[in-house]
Amino acid sequence: MFLNTRLLSRRGLTTGLTVAAAALATAGVAWSTTATAATSAPAKTSRTSAALRTCAVNDLYLSMGRQEGAAGSLYWPIQFTNTSTSACALRGYPGVSVLDTAHRQIGPAATRSGSSYATVTLAPGHSASAVVRTTNGPIGGPCLRTGTYLRVYPPASHTATLVPARWTTCSHTFQVGPVNTDGSI
Repeated sequence: MFLNTRLLSRRGLTTGLTVAAAALATAGVAWSTTATAATSAPAKTSRTSAALRTCAVNDLYLSMGRQEGAAGSLYWPIQFTNTSTSACALRGYPGVSVLDTAHRQIGPAATRSGSSYATVTLAPGHSASAVVRTTNGPIGGPCLRTGTYLRVYPPASHTATLVPARWTTCSHTFQVGPVNTDGSI
């Protein structure tokens, strides 16, 4: 487990994208920097999906998006940005739990929302997200202590990243959705 402190500089990201474009051009593949942020596609045949590797923790920069509230709930996307020089894929749910400043877990880990999901292909420099949800206050039960970090295991990973995030779980509700490109939980 490591604290996510890597910063994406515009220069570093541009350099990585330039290297990736050159590598693809050498391989005879046309590539544009205006490509979509990520693609969500149904699972491919085993022959095609075997060629695309799963994103490793070292390939990803994790950060928090913008919190939003709606209908008594609080939603906060965890963003997964591919910082490597090649495309990789994420499929399924991340593991998420709340930690205090001493890195002790507060309450149970997030449960899965039960939403359907597809494989998300991340080109270098592009992002996808998984949304965490709790109630917006003690609606059906008490709130736990406020945490300092979210411990996040990307899908198919046994290595976690600590993402700085002040999070309070309320009413015994802490859910996470699958990694996707549409912001759903």
